Amino acid sequence: MELLVASAIGVLTAAGIYLVLRLRTFPVILGMSLLTYAVNVFLFASGRLTIGAPPILSDDVTTYTDPLPQALVLTAIVISFGMTAVVVMISLGAYLGSDDDHVDDQPESTGSEASQ
Repeated sequence: MELLVASAIGVLTAAGIYLVLRLRTFPVILGMSLLTYAVNVFLFASGRLTIGAPPILSDDVTTYTDPLPQALVLTAIVISFGMTAVVVMISLGAYLGSDDDHVDDQPESTGSEASQ
């Protein structure tokens, strides 16, 4: 189980970094989302991967699940959803303002600068 979760985190991180390094805004947004998912899975896995264990301590329970990573992941999901909406709106405004969605837009050189 741990190998599967670690592999999923690695694949999400690698795909996210690859997409963040693209030159268009939509793949960058998708890459940031994948990196967020990788961090969420990492946080969730940091509380030990136990199946069927309760998150609340009681007298008859010998193993339990740590509820803190679950709370952190729930908070991170809400924050990442809000930040994704903000980034989408900023990139949409930049696209509508310049009719181009390149991330590293350089100012176009005029003819006199190109000849020098």
